[in-house]
Amino acid sequence: MRGMWTIARRELAALFYSPIAYVLLGLFALGAGMVFLVGFVPGQDAAMRTVFDAVVWLLVFLVPAVGMRLLSEEFARGTVERLMTLPISEAQIVAGKWLAAVCFLVVMLATLLLPVAVLEWFGDPDYGPVFTGLLGLLLVGALYAAIAVFASATTQNQVVAFMAAVFINCALTFVLFFLPQSPWVGPNAQAVMHYANLNRQYADFAKGLIDVRHFVYFVTGTVWFLYAAVKLLESRRWR
Repeated sequence: MRGMWTIARRELAALFYSPIAYVLLGLFALGAGMVFLVGFVPGQDAAMRTVFDAVVWLLVFLVPAVGMRLLSEEFARGTVERLMTLPISEAQIVAGKWLAAVCFLVVMLATLLLPVAVLEWFGDPDYGPVFTGLLGLLLVGALYAAIAVFASATTQNQVVAFMAAVFINCALTFVLFFLPQSPWVGPNAQAVMHYANLNRQYADFAKGLIDVRHFVYFVTGTVWFLYAAVKLLESRRWR
């Protein structure tokens, strides 16, 4: 556990020493703020659902930008061999880098507390959907971070890692949203695709609902991609 936290602290510090972190935070805050301002009308229901629905799409691209360098940079610099000689396992390395991305995600999502404060000032928001919406976004971001770590473990090129992560994210969102609507897709395949569609799994969180099945989806997906990243990292020992 100590090795995992050491890796996480190192990666989080490296993120905040990089200008890309502040660019991403600015883009996220700007995008969420614009959606909030467009939909905010004093006197109407004080809700964050419109913002959350937009943010879940922003994460498709922003989280891969955070995680694209986590392992690919180690490969490019040749420091991964030195890292693997330390008394820590590949699982701790992967978990530590994923944890750093999730911590950065928490900082990113914390900027959403500003529009929540505005709603509190002008109205009386229902904090149930606000809490579940933020929880859902954290689960979505944690899965995307695991996908980014996995993509980063496949290549030393950060751009390729970014594109691979975005491709997987888009497959879980855009593709699995439109493909089930095709007439040649059978009902059984449609049911599987509906369940695998990430946005459908998130939708109940934005409505203020919590379902154990959604937790199973996000936790299972996150663990699977982290496990795949560990196996990719382990395979480098035998090259």
